[in-house]
Amino acid sequence: MTNNDVMKSVRYTLEIKNKEVVQMIKDGGVELTVLNVVDLLKNEEDEGFVECPAETVHAFLDGLILKRRGPSDRPAKIFSTAKIDNNMALRKLRIAFEMKDTDMIETMKNVGFSVSKGEIGALFRAPTHKHYRDCGDQFLRNFLKGLTHTFRPDDSSPSANSLPDDSPWANFKF
Repeated sequence: MTNNDVMKSVRYTLEIKNKEVVQMIKDGGVELTVLNVVDLLKNEEDEGFVECPAETVHAFLDGLILKRRGPSDRPAKIFSTAKIDNNMALRKLRIAFEMKDTDMIETMKNVGFSVSKGEIGALFRAPTHKHYRDCGDQFLRNFLKGLTHTFRPDDSSPSANSLPDDSPWANFKF
C-alpha cells in the first residue's frame, strides 16, 4: 500500500479533520500546512496529487500514537525514515490502538480474513528471524478495513455524505 493510502484510511476510520491531521503530523515531528495535507489525501489521478514521503507517514503514525495513548515516559525508538514498510505501519497501528494478538485476529475476522496468532506474531518479528513474515498489501488493507468496521460499524465504505466538513470534496455532488 502507498503511504497516502494508509493516511487516507486512518483519517477516514477515525473521522479526523485535515487540521487534526496537520497537528498529528506536527506532534510526530514534521511541519505541514492544511494545503499540503489536502494534496497528500487526493487520489493519484487527481490534479495536485503529491506522493506522501516516508518521513511524513512516520510522523502521522507517531502523532496518532501520541493522540490515542499520550506521551510515553520512555525515550522514543528512532526508526529509519528512509522507507516505511507494511510491517512498520502495522506495528505503529497496533501500538496506537493498543491491540493484542487476539484483538488483531478479531479485527481481521470481522472482514472475513482468517489469521492465526502465529501468523500475527511472525509479522512483528525482527526481519532477520527465521519465522519473520512480510506484511503484504492485502493483509494491511484488510486490517485497515477491519479497523473501519470496528470504529464505524454502520458505515464501512466512504460516501459523499460521510466526508469531513473540511474535505475538498465535501460540497461536491457525486
